[in-house]
Amino acid sequence: MKMKTLVLSLGGSVIIPDEVDYQYLEKFKKVLRKNYNKCKFVIVCGGGIIARKYITALKKEGKSIREQSLAGIRATRTNAIFMMQFFGKEANETLPKDMKDVKDYLKKNKIVFCGALRYAEDETSDGTAAKLAHFLKSDFINITNIKGLFTANPKTNPKAKFISKISWKDFESMALKIPYRPGQHFVLDQNASTIIRKYRIKTYIIGESAKNLDTLLNNKKFTGTTIEG
Repeated sequence: MKMKTLVLSLGGSVIIPDEVDYQYLEKFKKVLRKNYNKCKFVIVCGGGIIARKYITALKKEGKSIREQSLAGIRATRTNAIFMMQFFGKEANETLPKDMKDVKDYLKKNKIVFCGALRYAEDETSDGTAAKLAHFLKSDFINITNIKGLFTANPKTNPKAKFISKISWKDFESMALKIPYRPGQHFVLDQNASTIIRKYRIKTYIIGESAKNLDTLLNNKKFTGTTIEG
């Protein structure tokens, strides 16, 4: 049986919400290991709080959007290097520089970690993950700090309604209504929404429950949002 490859975008806010979430990462590692018999994983790490702190300081200094974004990219790579160390020998030893590196590392590793691979205008690490999902012909799972897609930010709007399923077109329309800014909080960036619509990439948005991830990986009923059709 051919091994399935899955691309996961792991939010920086999940890796290090304030301090490194060791308990969650241990559970995350166990779930992925449990599924190595049928899946290989590419994990694109977000920058999270580290990126936002850098970006906030640079914004105060009057630095350009590009410079702010480059600082965010470096934070994603720092988180990816940490995750490589956290997983040890089963992960890649060298940080990928491009998509070809990712594909090559998958030949000898069960799991490959990376951050944003290069600067692209108006893009976060989600865009990198969406591009990799297209390149590797993979489904795309976005792991964030809320349980899925809502009509508004549920952390600030108690009337926000959960969306369990949405089409690629409708999701893109929703994402493009939000102005891009480096370090943004929306569940998937605007470029990612266009990529998954253009290439019809089946996408899932789920919260940080490792048990829920395992449920999704085993094609059972999960809590989250499906984007397709």
